[in-house]
Amino acid sequence: MVSRDEALRLPGLPEDAARPDGERPAPPASARPADAARPDGERPAHPASARLADAARLRALVTDNIAFLWRSMIRLGVPRADADDAVQQVFLIASRKLADIAPGSERAYLFGAAFRIASRARRTHQRRREVLEAEPLEQVDPAPNAEDLVDRARARAALDAILDTMPLELRAVFVLFELEQLSIPDIAPMLEVPEGTAASRLRRAREHFQAAVRRLEAQRTHRGERS
Repeated sequence: MVSRDEALRLPGLPEDAARPDGERPAPPASARPADAARPDGERPAHPASARLADAARLRALVTDNIAFLWRSMIRLGVPRADADDAVQQVFLIASRKLADIAPGSERAYLFGAAFRIASRARRTHQRRREVLEAEPLEQVDPAPNAEDLVDRARARAALDAILDTMPLELRAVFVLFELEQLSIPDIAPMLEVPEGTAASRLRRAREHFQAAVRRLEAQRTHRGERS
């Protein structure tokens, strides 16, 4: 008697004959239609549709984050004259790595790239104190709120001067927390550090900032006494 297994191997038996369990074998991948459903029930995305989706995602990514990135570049020490180019570098990197950026983590990814670009800029270029050059106080036009304008310009100049003295790792967390109003749980993944490390850096950055403010106030007091 021919066994069941031997019968399945007999010449002339159709290749698509039912298996012992009653099911027919799945056709090879090459024989399936290109748009056949996958085992999970989903159909593969059409290449053109995928490109359109990527383009839409990239546009949204730029629209939602360009102002944030520009502010971040300035506050991380990139000269204003170079900020636009630095932001473009971030978006260029993002466009190449778009498939690797998890939905919901776009801003964290972009800031990480911005941080690395700013770090290289600080290492390769001597930092210019451009705020004082680009916005000299004596060039503020007289206006009804001229005094307020001068005060704001002085405050910005003082802030930039203090930020310039901070190590970049402290400057980044200070900018994100104090100026961008982000929380430590949001900041930590942006900097790719544990929350405890981010909190420690914020504490050190605040101490640095307060000490710098005291020095500036002491200098102003000293100048006032001499005048």
